[in-house]
Amino acid sequence: MPQPRPFKQVDVFSQVPFMGNPLAVVLGADGLDGAQMQAIARWTGLSETTFVLAPRDPAADYRVRIFSPEMEFPFAGHPTLGTAHALLDAGMQPKGARIVQECGVGLVHIERQAGGVLAFQAPPCTARALDPALLPLLQAALDGMPATGGVIVEMGIRWLCVPLTDAAACLAVRADIAALTALLAACRADGLALYGAHAAGGPADYEVRALLSEHGALVEDPVTGSANACIAHLLAGADYRVRQGTCLQRDGRVAVSFRAGHAWIGGACLTVVDGSILA
Repeated sequence: MPQPRPFKQVDVFSQVPFMGNPLAVVLGADGLDGAQMQAIARWTGLSETTFVLAPRDPAADYRVRIFSPEMEFPFAGHPTLGTAHALLDAGMQPKGARIVQECGVGLVHIERQAGGVLAFQAPPCTARALDPALLPLLQAALDGMPATGGVIVEMGIRWLCVPLTDAAACLAVRADIAALTALLAACRADGLALYGAHAAGGPADYEVRALLSEHGALVEDPVTGSANACIAHLLAGADYRVRQGTCLQRDGRVAVSFRAGHAWIGGACLTVVDGSILA
């Protein structure tokens, strides 16, 4: 029989409600099977819904499963921060100085930073250059916007990361969905992550956009932790800040920092719905 389970919706990568990326979080999800979780994720209709479970690894504070309306992911960025925020909001006391999440890629460490910001340590990744033979398809996907190449970075989810000349070029892209669908299939990537630098004194250091093909339709993700983590692998060096979601009338803000060879992806989170779900 269904039972009430604590449920929250969290706005991730924003200090202002409804300007970031929403996440549904089902707390106390033990006893639900994968099919039930997938049905709930399909029902919420959000890009991701997470389910919090008792950890299997004694080093972890909790275990999480991450579902889109269509499939389960071993890792995703904004669900990582949003789930940690929901648990802290519900009174969780981590075992140590850092929060430790268990998920499909293993253990992910999360820090609490000043101003209510949470940051996750980017998981290990692999990277491979886009096959030059696919450059014409990339140009077609960008509807003619100049691009010299890209890198597919994988950390449980695969993003084709493509630098553009500047932030204005990034914002100007009007993707061709047929070409984008073919490109992502050809290079075995889950989505296309575009980035371009802002001029000094701009609203951020980089503008980022994350484009996906779902059932042949173009979908733009408002603010994407995993895509920013993949881009950080390519921009490793000085810390920087990202704006994302501009074309969707959102104002996502991501802080990227580097310590001891690791990228940390940070942002603010807000609880906007707090209640229970029968599941």
